[in-house]
Amino acid sequence: MAMRQLDAMSISIGVLGGIATLITGTVLTVPVWVIFIAWASFFILGAGTDGLVRSVASNLTGVAIASLTLLVISVLGSGTAVAAVAVGVGSAAMVQASKTKLLSQLPAIVWGFASTVGTVAATGHSITTTSLDNPALVAALSMVLGAVFGIASDYWGTAMTKRTSTAGTTPER
Repeated sequence: MAMRQLDAMSISIGVLGGIATLITGTVLTVPVWVIFIAWASFFILGAGTDGLVRSVASNLTGVAIASLTLLVISVLGSGTAVAAVAVGVGSAAMVQASKTKLLSQLPAIVWGFASTVGTVAATGHSITTTSLDNPALVAALSMVLGAVFGIASDYWGTAMTKRTSTAGTTPER
């Protein structure tokens, strides 16, 4: 007997969500909320291998554009006018990047951008930090981990919905 898809996904996402929270609270101190954003991005972009590739590419494009935007702000001064122009240019760059087929879902790029800016705010580390605590590295790692948790939950959930073949039995309805 196979499990219903939403029940299977509830189990796989619930268990793996707990594991992600445990790992980020103990072993790997990256923002769990960024992992969950990337995990959602994976599903929005279709799940499976294609969703994984498109999500990671889009999210990391957002991380890169945010990093460049934050570097410009750092170099030119962090005044409101400088920040506004830099974020405007960064926003336009995200839209332009979405012209490519691989990056065609603009929200996934924006999630990478916003997660990077949020990681700067949450950690208090500047984008110019020259260590593994650099917010761009932390956000990028978190986004990739989110996609990995996404594909793991997708495969596990799908496996629980597969019907097993049993000769001579009537399938349940």
